[in-house]
Amino acid sequence: MAPSPLPASLAPFADPLGLDTSLEEVLHQAATLLCRWMGRASSHPPLPGLSVLPAVEPEREGLPPDRLLADLQLVMEGAYQPAHPGALAHLDPPPLTASVVADMIAAGLNNNLLADELSPSLRRLERSLCGLIAQRLGLPAGAGGVPASGGSLSNLMALVTAREQRCPGAGPEAVVLASADAHVSLDKAVRVMGLPPPALHRLPVDDDGRMDIEALEGQVTRLRRQGTPIIAVVATAGTTVRGAVDPLLPVARLCRAHDLWLHVDAAIGGAFALVPRHRSRLAGLGAADSITFNPQKVIGITKTSSLLLVADPSTLQATFATGLPYMEPSWEGGHGGEEGLQGTRPAEILKLWLGLRQLGWDGVDHLLEGALRRRRQLVALLAPDARLLLRAGPLHLLAFRPRDLDPEACARWSQLTRQRLLEHRLMLSRPCYQGHHHLKAVLGNPHTRSGHLEQLAQLTLASLNTF
Repeated sequence: MAPSPLPASLAPFADPLGLDTSLEEVLHQAATLLCRWMGRASSHPPLPGLSVLPAVEPEREGLPPDRLLADLQLVMEGAYQPAHPGALAHLDPPPLTASVVADMIAAGLNNNLLADELSPSLRRLERSLCGLIAQRLGLPAGAGGVPASGGSLSNLMALVTAREQRCPGAGPEAVVLASADAHVSLDKAVRVMGLPPPALHRLPVDDDGRMDIEALEGQVTRLRRQGTPIIAVVATAGTTVRGAVDPLLPVARLCRAHDLWLHVDAAIGGAFALVPRHRSRLAGLGAADSITFNPQKVIGITKTSSLLLVADPSTLQATFATGLPYMEPSWEGGHGGEEGLQGTRPAEILKLWLGLRQLGWDGVDHLLEGALRRRRQLVALLAPDARLLLRAGPLHLLAFRPRDLDPEACARWSQLTRQRLLEHRLMLSRPCYQGHHHLKAVLGNPHTRSGHLEQLAQLTLASLNTF
């Protein structure tokens, strides 16, 4: 059926006195554009052949709907396609359909989660869902948190809270402890907090990419002896390259023994603790004081979707509250803008809430198990060739490189092999890890089939014959 003709004009704001049929039709046709773009994902490479740039500056007169949609179409043609079955490079799965719908509704509602009276129902939903997720991850009853615009901000807010709670008034001599493979957002966080770069102490990892617990214990002992304030220990549940999970239980015991704040960056792996079957992969997660959780990484919640979860929500108010003197008092437990660095926030909680309602816990389990099954298949295809060194953890990431090539040769191999894979519409990333370039596959794309992985393995193993 052909779409209805577009209206000649679109009012800048929807009519508050009745149904705005012009807006309804433009939204309908915009949704059609998006659905068609998604529906032909496999007919184009995941990485577009060129980057496009539409006209940037507004014209003197505003544009009619047909030209607005044409501009959108142009941008879409140059966009990365996460729904392509060969899109295996990054932690960017295709979006859940319900999450896409919720994103549109959040934009239309335009509520502000800053304060209760600006979002009377959504604020209650946000508070309740944060509490539910916190308990699913193992935090105690009464735990909660606040959404944030990405895991980097969640990690920053966690460290600011930790400093306020564990060593208030500490100067630039204070430190943060994390593994060598912890996320680079921690480097940004210490800078924003006014600390010198060496304030982030990166500890060695073992052969499985996990924080060396003995090295952590030795470093804590030395710092205590020197009188150096320790803001927090940051454990990682899902490192960026190989998906390793630090030994959370031993780290938690050490932190409790020394009264140290334990933050777990579970941006990548946290979703696996939502369902009983996979919870043991993150054993000890619930002993953390704070957790970064990014459901956008594997279960398809549209960006951005990150939560900072804390065992004691009052620590967020104690750290970030300013009183909001220009707002009416909170009706229930404090304003959202008093719980983190962000004041104005959109109703992004709708995306997580509706996405989880669409999937159900069984659907979440199915998505996670599918990602792990694809990882196991790719390992089974690549592992028999002794020329490859595989790097993996308990999650859905796999990195690999030729075992005997020096760094320069690895850089050439990874670049040429990635290009060869792209020619077959298979996209992997090319991280530099421990001095060597690797290829990395993220197996969270539910559209990827066994045949895609077999072709990936065939092309990868063939590439070894030329080096």
